[in-house]
Amino acid sequence: MVETVLNTTATLGEGVFWHPKENKVYWVDIYGKEIHATDPKTGSNQTFKLPEYVGTIAPIRSGGLLVALENGVVELDTETGGFSSVLELEKDKPDNRFNDGKCDPKGRFWLGSMCRQGLSATGALYSIEAGMGHVKRADHITVSNGITWSLDHKTMYYIDSPTRKVVAYSYDLETGAISNPIKVIDIPEEFGFPDGMTIDNEGMLWIALWGGSAVSRWKPDTGELIQKIGVPAPHVTSCAFGGADLNKLYITTAREGLTKAQLAEYPLSGSLFAIDLPVGGPEVFFFNESIGPNN
Repeated sequence: MVETVLNTTATLGEGVFWHPKENKVYWVDIYGKEIHATDPKTGSNQTFKLPEYVGTIAPIRSGGLLVALENGVVELDTETGGFSSVLELEKDKPDNRFNDGKCDPKGRFWLGSMCRQGLSATGALYSIEAGMGHVKRADHITVSNGITWSLDHKTMYYIDSPTRKVVAYSYDLETGAISNPIKVIDIPEEFGFPDGMTIDNEGMLWIALWGGSAVSRWKPDTGELIQKIGVPAPHVTSCAFGGADLNKLYITTAREGLTKAQLAEYPLSGSLFAIDLPVGGPEVFFFNESIGPNN
C-alpha cells in the first residue's frame, strides 16, 4: 500500500534518491527552485533554496550535492546551504533547461536537457567527470528523463518522454561510451508518459508514469509489463529504492498542469510517497571526484 511520506505541494517534484549515509530522501521541486532532504522516521524536511529551476541532483562521495540548474551545474554544501558554480552548459540555448539525471556506476554525473516547452528535439544528454570534463553522449532529445544502468553495468536504459519508449544502449563502464540504441519497451498511450526510472535487484525497470497515476515494473528483455501500482496523484515523476533494506520505493509527484477539479480529486498531488516491496534495488551511485579520462 502506498504511504504518504511528506504531505506537501511541490509544483514539480522530481529527482528522488535515498542517501544511505544520512538515511534521508533527497528530491527536488524543479519549478519551486528547491531541494528537499526528508527524514522518513521523524517527518522532518530540510529545504535548500536555489536561484534557478533545479533539474536533478546527485550526491558527491566526499559530501554535498551536484545540482543541475537551468544551464549548468553547481556544487551545494548541504551543511551550510552555500553553493558554487562548477560548469556552464548550453548557455547558447535559452529555450532549453536541464532535467533528469544521476550518476553512473563509475561515478560520472549524467544529465539531460530538454526544450522548455517539451516540443522540439533541441535537448542533449551529457556525462560529467571530475574536473568538470564533459561529453555530449546523445542529442536530438525532446524531454530527457529516466536513466539507469543494468546490474552488470553493460547496458544503459534511457527515456526521452514524448517517444513513450525505453531505449537500451550498450554501455562501456570504463569510458562511459554508449552505442547501439535499441527500443526495449513501448509505453501504451493510456499509461501516460514515461518519466523517471530505476532498476531493482532482479534487473526489472521501475518507471514513473506522468499522467498515469502509477509506477510500473517492466521486464526489459521482453518489454513485458509485470506490475502497475497506483499512486494518489495523476503526475508521477520519479522513483528510487531506499530505506534500511533498500526495499522501499520512494516516489515523487507534481501539481503542474492539473486542473482545479483534478487537484480537488487528488489533493496529495505534489507529495512524496513510498511503498514497501518484496524486491529491493541498488544503492545510489555517488559522484566520484577522482574519475577522469584516464581513470
